Formats: sequence, structure tokens, C-alpha cells
Amino acid sequence: MSQLEQVLASHGVHTRPLRLAVTLLCHGWQRFDDLVRATAAPRRSIEELLAALGEDLERDTHALRIRPGAVAGYEPFRTVGQPETALAENRELLARVARYVDGVPPPLAALDHVQATAETVLRRALWLDERYDLARTRLLFLGDHDLTSLAVRALRPDARLTVVDLDERVLDYIDSVSGRTITTLHADLRVGLPPAVVASADLVFSDPPYTPEGMGLFAANGVRALADPPLGRLVLAYGYSPRHPALGAQVQRELASLGLTFEAILPDFHRYHGAEAIGSAADLYVCQPTARAKKVKARKGGIYTHGPQSVEARGTRPALVEKLLELAGEGAEIRAADWSASGAPASGVAVDLSADPGPWLLRVLLATNAHRLAVLVPNAHPDLGNAEAQASLSTLVAGKYRLRFLRSTPDNKHAVVVATAVGEPVDLLLKAHARLGNALPDGPPDVHAHRLIDLPRHRIAAIVPYL
Repeated sequence: MSQLEQVLASHGVHTRPLRLAVTLLCHGWQRFDDLVRATAAPRRSIEELLAALGEDLERDTHALRIRPGAVAGYEPFRTVGQPETALAENRELLARVARYVDGVPPPLAALDHVQATAETVLRRALWLDERYDLARTRLLFLGDHDLTSLAVRALRPDARLTVVDLDERVLDYIDSVSGRTITTLHADLRVGLPPAVVASADLVFSDPPYTPEGMGLFAANGVRALADPPLGRLVLAYGYSPRHPALGAQVQRELASLGLTFEAILPDFHRYHGAEAIGSAADLYVCQPTARAKKVKARKGGIYTHGPQSVEARGTRPALVEKLLELAGEGAEIRAADWSASGAPASGVAVDLSADPGPWLLRVLLATNAHRLAVLVPNAHPDLGNAEAQASLSTLVAGKYRLRFLRSTPDNKHAVVVATAVGEPVDLLLKAHARLGNALPDGPPDVHAHRLIDLPRHRIAAIVPYL
């Protein structure tokens, strides 16, 4: 690595000012104070850059430049102008993004999500592209029903993008539209990040739930996802009603308590189809983690403003849990809705998934190794909706469990899925937390770095033939 590359790398994701300085020096003579002013880079950073240019830098009494014979060796920094101007100049791209947004599956009923406008999605991509060098940046999206990742992919085909989302349908849609050029992984951040995502990103973008708990959970996981937190950035959407500034202050305190500094807040940057209570708009927060941020742990609990995932949601009644334990068999133990680890094998296990928005059931079946497993789910759970849905779930876990679906049990709001272990289970289904490169070396190469439990459902279905 050259001395110049080392200086750029030391600035992490925030290399844009220094790359702009190199471009200006390639264009001709520049005064030192003009360089600082034009790039908004600290004086010391410009001094380090000039030192790294070595013999390629020419000096006269008042100015500096990269000598003409060396200019060809330096890659120019590209700018795209202000996002609003760029929107007007990218009508074809905007129409493309609008088609993406029109085709995305509607949000899960249990989740409190409002869709961003196509103009907002493209504005985000343009802003990220101008602010950061996306060709050299590993960009992670924590949730992406708005499809900002697809807008970035359309704008920058060489960008390295990863999307982590709870909604299996959104992951399938992104895979389909992008041609699997975006890494997609399943996760519920209340359970945790996939290990392959931890310390993997330079930049994290997210439009989290707008409660203090939701913002705190997503931001804390965003910090965990950064390879070098102080050099990385979290770019977050957050909105609150100007009639209730105390709520905005509460969220900002939550972010500050995580060790985040507010590098910028751009008002009304995001616009939505809905969310009228906050004016159908939200601000863009750019947060830089301090060294303290690495030590803060994410909190767990309700994170949404409405529905079964909300902060106020209550647990399941004891009578329902008793019935669940009965169906799990004598001596069964109750376990939390947590698939982050397999836990010890057991003869009988009962799990309360009465707040399952849809994806949890499959994850618990993959994660839990028991002779008999009883899972309480909503009666309207998508995996129980009809014979086809039940058959699809049964096929995915057929190498491990035989399933029985008890609708309207123990009452008309709930159902129970009883899983009984098969005689000769498939080894990988008992090791859903193993790295697939080791557990399934003959499987698709693009999943080798991941665990079965972290793959989107459609990718798990594609791996079943390899078992």
C-alpha cells in the first residue's frame, strides 16, 4: 500500500474531502488555505495528504499542484452535484426506482413501516454517492423495505452492498431485482446480527422504528456492524412532530448515550406515503461513533409504535403457556423466542411465538434440537394460512421434523405447531449455526461465509437439494 493509500485508509469512509483535494491539485495550482476551504478537511489532514504525495507534489512560493507528468497516475474524484439537481438530471433512473418501489411486497401487518417515496429513495442514493466513495465503501442496510439498496445498485454497479432484513419477501424481491448482486441476510435485530455482518461495514444506512427503543436498537447494531466504528458512519432516518420536540430530544439522548455524535442533521430529507403525524417527513441523521460506542450493548424489547411488536405489547397469558407445555410433552421446558444459538438438545421444548410477524417460526424450527417441539403462533400466521403454505414449511424442515398444524388451539386467536423429530435427521439441519463453507462445502459458493439460520428463506429452499 502506497503512502497516499495509507493516508486515505486512515480516514475510513470519510475520504471524500481528501480525494477532492487530489483532484483540485491535478487541475492546477492551489493555495493551501483554498484547499482547506474547498474540501472542508482539517488542516492536519491536508498536511498529511501533501506529505504523502511526495515527489509528485510541486510547490512555489504561494501554491501547490501535482506535477503535470504525474497527473495521469491519479484517479479523479467524481461529484454528482446537489441531490435535488441530480434528481432532475436522472429522470430515467427515477422512473426505474419508482418501478422497484411499485413492485415491493406490502409491509408485514405486524410491523410499523411506512413506505418512502421513489424520489426519497433516489435522493438517498445520490446523497450517499456524493458524500462517500461507494466504490471503496462496504455499505450495509439494516432493513430495506424502501429499496434504497436497489437505487444505489442502479447508480453504482460496483458498490459492495449488504441488506439485513426481517421480511423474507423483501429479501427475495431484492435478490430477484438485483440478480443476487446484493448480499441479503435474514435477521431480527432484537435477536442479533448475523456473525458475518459484525465488524464488516464501513457505512450503515437505516430507517429504523421511530421510538427511542427502536432507534437505540438499530443504532447499537449499526455500531457493531462497523469494522472500525470511529472511522465509519451511521446514516439514519428519524422524524418527530414539531408539536412534540420532547420526543425528538428523547431519541437524540438515546443516540448520544450510545456514544454517537451528530455530524449532521438534514431536515425533511425523507418523504413518505403516510406518517401524517410527523408531516410525512423525516430528517437525515449522520452519526459518527466515538470509541465509547463499541462498548455499548443493544437493548431488547418492543421497538415499534403500534401492534404486537410495540413497546406496550404484553406477554402471553400463563394458561396458553401451560397448554403449550402440555403439547410439548412431559418434562418439556419453555424457551425464549431466540434462534441466535441452538441451545442444548432436549426431549421436549415449548416456545411462545404469539408475536411472530411471520419469519420466526422457521428460524425456531431450525435452531431448536428437540425430540418434540411445540410452538405457539398467531392463528393467522402465514405458514399456516393454507395447505400450500403448510406443505412449503414442512418441506423445508422435513429432514429434521415432522409437523402437525393445530389451528385455533388453544383459542381462536392462536395455533400450535407440533414438531416431532424424524428418525434419521439431516446433519446440517441439526447444525443450522455452522458456517456453510465448512458444513456444506459443495453448496453455492456465495453462501460459504454464512450460516443456514441467517439465509433468506428462498435461499434455504435452494439449498435443500444439496442436503
